[in-house]
Amino acid sequence: MIDVALVGAGRIGKIHGANLARLPGVRLRWVCDAVPEVAIDLAGRVGAEVGSVDGVLEDPGVHAVVIASSTDTHADLILRAAAARKAIFCEKPVDLDLGRARACAAAVARAGVPCLIGFQRRYDPTFTALKRRLDAGEIGDPEVLVITSRDPAPPPLAYVRRSGGVFKDMLIHDLDVCRWILADEADTVHVAASCLVDPAIAGADDADTTAVTIRTRRGRLCQINTSRRAAYGYDQRVEVLGSAGMLQAGNHRPTEVTAHRAGAISSDPPEAFFLERYRAAYAEEMLHFADVVRGVAAPRTGIEDGVRALALAEAAGRSWREGRPVAIAEGAA
Repeated sequence: MIDVALVGAGRIGKIHGANLARLPGVRLRWVCDAVPEVAIDLAGRVGAEVGSVDGVLEDPGVHAVVIASSTDTHADLILRAAAARKAIFCEKPVDLDLGRARACAAAVARAGVPCLIGFQRRYDPTFTALKRRLDAGEIGDPEVLVITSRDPAPPPLAYVRRSGGVFKDMLIHDLDVCRWILADEADTVHVAASCLVDPAIAGADDADTTAVTIRTRRGRLCQINTSRRAAYGYDQRVEVLGSAGMLQAGNHRPTEVTAHRAGAISSDPPEAFFLERYRAAYAEEMLHFADVVRGVAAPRTGIEDGVRALALAEAAGRSWREGRPVAIAEGAA
C-alpha cells in the first residue's frame, strides 16, 4: 500500500484527491491546506485525515507527497519533500524564478527521489495517441507543429497579478507540448503579444493574446497561438505536418451528437474548461505517479521538464518585451 499526502485542497487539489482515493493500492492518508476548513472538507470526502506539512514530512509511513498548493509554495515544498526522501508530484510551475527551479532540480537529484511535474496534456488520451502515431512514423519526419490553446475567459485580475504572467502560467503547458511532440529543444523563440481581451490585464503588465514561433535545433518550426478568450468554449488543438502527411488532434465535446436540419448542421461546442477537457488526463497522471512510486515506471514529466519549460517561458517573455527573437542557450531549454 502506498500512503500519500496531499498538500493543497483547492480546485486542482480536489481533482487529485478524488483520483488518488480511487486508485487501488493507494491510500490518501493526509490532506493539508493553509485554510483548515478547506482541508477538513476534502479529507471528509476522500476518507483522509487532516494534517500539517511538518507532520506529513516527518511521518515515515508517508511514501509520496502531491503538491497542489499555490505556486509560491511549490519550490519550498519540493525542497522539503526531497530532503525527507518522499516521492514528489508537483503542479506546474516548479517556481516563477528559473534559478530557484534549477535549485529544486539539483536537490531532487541529490536526494535520488522521483519528482513529477503536472503537465497533464502529456497524459491526455487524444494527444498521446497523436504522439504515438507520430513516433511510429505515420507521417514521416515532423516539420511543423501548430498548437492552439484558448481559454473561454480570462482569470480574475488578482490571479493575473500573482500568476507570473501569461507565459509562465498559461503557455508553459504549450511550451512543454512543443518539446514533447517534436522531441527536440528550442533554438530560438519569437513572440508577438497584445492585450485584446481586458485592458486591466495590460495594467497588470501582462498580455492576454499571444503568437509564438519556435525554431528547434533541428530546424523544425512550432507556432503557438493563445488567447484568454474564446466565446465558444475551451479550445485545445494540435496539428503536426510531416514529410508524408499530417496528424490533427481536435477538441473534446460533451457529446458527439450532431444535429442535421434544413438551415444548419450543428454539434456541441468544446468542453467548458480544463477540468472537464482533461478529466481523463488527470486520472491517468495520478495512476502513472503511483506506478513511479512503486518503481514500475519512469517519470514521463520529470522536474527537468519543468525547468526547461520555465526557461522557454522566460525567453518568450523576454522576446515579447524586447521585440526580438531570443536565442536559447544549449541545454537551457
